[in-house]
Amino acid sequence: MLNHRGPEFGEIMAEAADLAQPVIGTRNKVLFFASSGTGVMEAALANALGEGDKVLILSNGQFGERFVSIAKALNLDADVLEAPWGQAVPIASVKEKLDAADYQAVVAVHNESSTGVVTDLEALGAAVRETDAVLIIDSVSGLGGIEVCQDDWGIDILVSASQKALMCPPGVGLVSVSDKGWDRIEPDDGKRRFYFDFRKARDAADKNQTTYTTPITLMAAIREALRMIDEEGLANVLDRHQTLAVDFRAGGAALGLPLFTDPQMVSNTVTVFSMPDGLDGNAVVEYMYRDFNTVIAGARNWLAGKVIRIGTMGAISGAEISTDLKYLKQTLDRLDRPKN
Repeated sequence: MLNHRGPEFGEIMAEAADLAQPVIGTRNKVLFFASSGTGVMEAALANALGEGDKVLILSNGQFGERFVSIAKALNLDADVLEAPWGQAVPIASVKEKLDAADYQAVVAVHNESSTGVVTDLEALGAAVRETDAVLIIDSVSGLGGIEVCQDDWGIDILVSASQKALMCPPGVGLVSVSDKGWDRIEPDDGKRRFYFDFRKARDAADKNQTTYTTPITLMAAIREALRMIDEEGLANVLDRHQTLAVDFRAGGAALGLPLFTDPQMVSNTVTVFSMPDGLDGNAVVEYMYRDFNTVIAGARNWLAGKVIRIGTMGAISGAEISTDLKYLKQTLDRLDRPKN
């Protein structure tokens, strides 16, 4: 173990922060927290908004709904703009809302991993940029596998986490804040924050530390993962994710599994297939694990049993995709076999 206030760990923090910047597409100082993704989602709202502040939340899946729950817990005035699960909230609808009311923030999920939908952040940022609202984005399951250009796209607060396309154990949250975001964060004006106070975190980051005790082994993992991305080349990493996701979707189609997601806004880090009539997605998940030692996901919401979700993110290659498709085919064949 290293002293989290010592020089050796300071070198790890400094390098991790520098390597994270191109992945996020920012020149901002990157902040790290001992937290899951949900923790930094809450922290983003708590730092940017005070009780009663008006916020527009785009919701088209489980994690959009989570933002709504967080906003209610913080006593924010939340206006929810919904889209059917499997689709993205239309940018035109966002513009209509922004024209009709003044919001302190607009909140959205970049990669809705419950449905495999990607939000067009560039278009959303352009819609929000000219307003007084700050744009808050959860890219927990997108960052590192799908392009993010925070500065160019006008994202004011971006949050992510270690355990998805950054291919690390869970437990570290990442935050990057724009100048416009800091203008919103600086005043106290009714904000409720202590452990996740971004102002304290920024001051600590200037010394290559975190405000409170750091998960030092996880930060060492984050640094190594970011080194891997840097060595492969970010453009190559993103291209690999796209190629493997396209191949996986094609393989699923060949097995007769339709995409749950609108193909015009489909993710490169998670693929969501609808289940054919009469086939329970939970049974597919269980069979893949029991017979092939392969872990895929179902759904923990109203889609339970109706879909399966398979990640195509992180340190994976075509070999993993081929193996997953092979086992998925055998699982479907066996579960479809007539029962005597």
